[in-house]
Amino acid sequence: MNIIKELANRLNVKEKQIEAVLKLLSEDCTIPFIARYRKEATGALDEEQISIIDEQYKYLCNLEKRKEDVIRLIKEKDLLTDELEKSILACEKLIEVEDLYRPFKEKKKTKATEAIKMGLEPLAKKIMSFPINGDLNSLASGYNMEIEVAITNASYIISEWISDNAYYRKWTRNFIFNTGFITSKKKKSAEDEKKIFEMYYEFQDRIKYLKHYRTLALNRGEKEGILSVSLDYDNDKIFENYVEKVIKNKNSFVVETVELAIKDALKRLILPSIEREIRTMLTDKASEEAIITFKDNLEKLLMTKPIKNKTVIGFDPAFRTGCKLAVLNPFGEVLEIATIYPHEPHNKKEEATKILRDLITKYQVDIIAIGNGTASRESEFFVSNAIEGLNVKYNIVSEAGASVYSASKLAISEFPDLTVEKRSAISIGRRIQDPLSELVKIDPKSIGVGEYQHDVNQSNLSDALDFTVSKIVNEVGVNINTASSSILKYISGLNKKCIDNLLKFKKEHNFKNREEIKKIAGISDKIYEQCIGFLRINDGDNPLDKTKIHPESYELTEKILKSLNLDINNKNEDFIKTIEKASKEELSRELNSDPYTIEDILKELITPGLDPRDFLEDVLLKSNVLTIDDLTIGMELTGTVRNVVSFGAFVDIGLHNDGLIHISKLSKEFVKNPLDVIHVGDIITCHVESIDKEKEKVNLSLI
Repeated sequence: MNIIKELANRLNVKEKQIEAVLKLLSEDCTIPFIARYRKEATGALDEEQISIIDEQYKYLCNLEKRKEDVIRLIKEKDLLTDELEKSILACEKLIEVEDLYRPFKEKKKTKATEAIKMGLEPLAKKIMSFPINGDLNSLASGYNMEIEVAITNASYIISEWISDNAYYRKWTRNFIFNTGFITSKKKKSAEDEKKIFEMYYEFQDRIKYLKHYRTLALNRGEKEGILSVSLDYDNDKIFENYVEKVIKNKNSFVVETVELAIKDALKRLILPSIEREIRTMLTDKASEEAIITFKDNLEKLLMTKPIKNKTVIGFDPAFRTGCKLAVLNPFGEVLEIATIYPHEPHNKKEEATKILRDLITKYQVDIIAIGNGTASRESEFFVSNAIEGLNVKYNIVSEAGASVYSASKLAISEFPDLTVEKRSAISIGRRIQDPLSELVKIDPKSIGVGEYQHDVNQSNLSDALDFTVSKIVNEVGVNINTASSSILKYISGLNKKCIDNLLKFKKEHNFKNREEIKKIAGISDKIYEQCIGFLRINDGDNPLDKTKIHPESYELTEKILKSLNLDINNKNEDFIKTIEKASKEELSRELNSDPYTIEDILKELITPGLDPRDFLEDVLLKSNVLTIDDLTIGMELTGTVRNVVSFGAFVDIGLHNDGLIHISKLSKEFVKNPLDVIHVGDIITCHVESIDKEKEKVNLSLI
């Protein structure tokens, strides 16, 4: 197999693009660096495309290596034929290679291997020759054992031969997958108090069309002992197909014996194995799709627009232990910590109101960020009443992972004298000021914007989420003079030693230019090349140091400015207009440079170091509270999308529970994937579809 050519066909990209990506990766270039600064080589492939090329190339290389190993192992047994070798080389999946290798594997002790030791392989071969003359007793005599014992054990050998046939296994796998059903039932003794798996008590669906979230739900219900799950398919049709393929002469006296061997092969060897393979295949596919959903949700959450230059109170709600308040200046620095007890069992509402209003007035607070955990909505009612008449608004903030951060070594090192709850209030407040900088302190898996995250492959999930965080951090870039170790660890090329040395330097004095970074211990030429474009110096010696322009392109930037007769230190309206009118094609020809780099430089000269999050919608701020009694069918509401799952989206409209927009209510058109329509963090206008006051559930619609 020509791996490059195969990969180009699979991914619908040019071979030279794949070759360029693989060459750059082999030179220890990172994916963010390649995507941003080597567009001319890759044809402007993005991070996701580069990652897929990397993964698929490794898979195909492993596939080719396995083919070579299998061919070598079969050849060593002197059993390799030209036809078998061609079949192995034509395989496109590892499972197909393993099917072909199955008959040649060294087997553990099986009924067939024991029968072979008994000297019954010749009898099995005679039976499979489908003789016409004679009878079974005569055929099975002469083996120093009872005839019935000889036939039974020879049949075990035949069963294993049938089971080892790669063609039969592939046909069976495809037949069950395409025509079979997956069924679940509630176990008689099982207890499902909250009826989480109620819809699966009597459930059946086509295997081929099973939704990935249902696969994961069935797996979880089975794991928790609530459900029994099975595959249902046409056994008779499978048996008939095997009879047609295996039995070469229907007039032979061994037909009944072989039919029994086929039944044994199917029941004992083939079907249990194929069922496991299909369940594994469904789980792997479901896991892959769930991880994609998690990645997309996480990306949108990390890209939430920060609320800059605002003084914030982080409000960590609680009942018995009191609500923790953290007043933060616009830079996220703690000004004051307080605790109030407005809820049960204390009910010190007046005292709590006074403390909150005093803090708002004292520090001229702009926004209160309320965590969405326990006592969240009760706290929202309290805050809404307490701030009446004051020029301040509030927002409900997801506190997923805040407790994980608050108890972490990082949080302890930041605030060693504070309790976990007070650190949590700080984290909640910072999440509205700069969501990205705060969320990178938390294990992405703890942020909670996925579905069935504990039921998917945890290693794959971690890799995917880390990739997403790295992608976003590098896309946004960081100010090296204010960056924490938590965010620097995601910067392209940097390792722990480099980060420690960068932070050590920064403690003594700020970086004035990117050249200083090159001199830090541990920053090799390669590391500098990979990281420097993503590290910004906002008030340094060189105005280009606060842009995404890589230092390797500074000379080209100066040539562009000279060609356009512009001075970077004299940015006025004419400066912007001139750049906007500039032709990247003409500059590319004139300066003998690629148009991708030219285009990126021109963008940065117009808006140097622009935060891509600034283009996003503003966070929805509120000043009053909504109750379910306020709602009416058809009522129009504005809300924030909190989570997107396979069957729809959950939207914060200000109630205790988020409202659900079912996938069927996202659009008048058919929606295959909710992520095609809606994303975490979106501010949407929807209307009330139905209200269930007893269960406190609201269904919404975008239609």
